[in-house]
Amino acid sequence: MGLNRKDLLGIRDLSVEEIRLILDTAEPMKEIIGREIKKVPTLRGKVVINLFYEPSTRTRTSFELAGKYMSADTINISTSTSSVVKGETLKDTAKTLEVMGADVVIIRHSATGAPNILSKYISASVINAGDGFHEHPTQALLDMYTIKEKIGGFEGLKVAIVGDVLHSRVARSNILGLTKMGADVRVIGPATLIPPEIEKLGVSPFTCIEDGLRDADVVMVLRMQLERQQKGLFPTIREYARLYGVTTDRLKLARPDALVMHPGPMNRGVEISPEVADGVQSVINEQVTNGVAVRMAILYLLTGGGNPHETIN
Repeated sequence: MGLNRKDLLGIRDLSVEEIRLILDTAEPMKEIIGREIKKVPTLRGKVVINLFYEPSTRTRTSFELAGKYMSADTINISTSTSSVVKGETLKDTAKTLEVMGADVVIIRHSATGAPNILSKYISASVINAGDGFHEHPTQALLDMYTIKEKIGGFEGLKVAIVGDVLHSRVARSNILGLTKMGADVRVIGPATLIPPEIEKLGVSPFTCIEDGLRDADVVMVLRMQLERQQKGLFPTIREYARLYGVTTDRLKLARPDALVMHPGPMNRGVEISPEVADGVQSVINEQVTNGVAVRMAILYLLTGGGNPHETIN
């Protein structure tokens, strides 16, 4: 059975069962990616549109590959070259996409809630590929899939999220998903970059990286958004790297087999040292592959897919 919903707008909306269904469905999808000929007819005749109001390489390419591997017709609409720059509203855009025969629209937007608004005006399934500082649900799902694949489960797992939590939609979605699945989540960063009252989301905040990393099973490093430095939220890039950069020595405080994750793109030498990024504990490259598999699973489930094992063989 598919997901019993039209859209995927945020992790907050998903039940534990729905998250499990997506992660389980991603397994046979990953098998397709490993084949010599990466093509199944599952979504033949379906139209998948990438509508990105913000620049993106990884997420957009990942969704594009996911659609193409399942034989969907994938279309990329860049807002810098579309009528959006002429003042077209989301409602107008929805009407245009409807006429184009869209079955799935993947939207990234700088405004929180934009995917929710679009979903009300269009019969196609809408997938949130990142909205403002709000959510990035498919990134969290691929992160959870990577953890499940490597460790096996989430119950009681100690996950440390390091960096600019305040402005990170990746952090928010991971916090919502991982706590829902039973993990013990900590967030680490300067006090200016940790949201007030974040404890209400069921996480423990740390301003000392050494305390936060101690005995962690997973270390999730966030990209330092360098433009934040202009706003006086931390003194200098060098100071941030000195106090909060994940280095080989600091990683030793976590468990010896702890996973190191990063949503990319990385600022090497700022939030993560090159040695850690390229080290044996890093699963950063695998996250990219898993991102395609998870997005294949989501496209499949939202378009009413049945048993993926039967469909892809």
